[in-house]
Amino acid sequence: MIVSEAHGTPIAATIASASPNEVTLVDATLAERFVGELPQRIIGDGAYDSDPLDARLATRGVEMIAPSRSNRRVRTQDGRAFRRYRWRWKVERVNAWLQNFRRIVTRWEYKAETFLAFVQLACICILLRQF
Repeated sequence: MIVSEAHGTPIAATIASASPNEVTLVDATLAERFVGELPQRIIGDGAYDSDPLDARLATRGVEMIAPSRSNRRVRTQDGRAFRRYRWRWKVERVNAWLQNFRRIVTRWEYKAETFLAFVQLACICILLRQF
């Protein structure tokens, strides 16, 4: 999982198995951030629409912006906050930048620590290109 700031700069990265739900990985990803402060808002896709996640992030002062799931009866996002969702492509751009690194596209490493190190190295390369 990758968390990036408004301009597409990665600020947090972590790895996990493919089986857990993304909602459960948000706290671990924010704990592994490269910067000192938490982001004010997190923009995610429909998988991040969860009341417990919203409550956990609200206690930390972070606003979650995600479209409501199709089975939700009461919509949780109002129009003004949800307008920020259109900038989600900048987060997806970071994922596309990571696809340029061959060792990350195909995981050849046996140990998770080694793979995480390559993901962090790729994030450092992306950071250096932007400055």
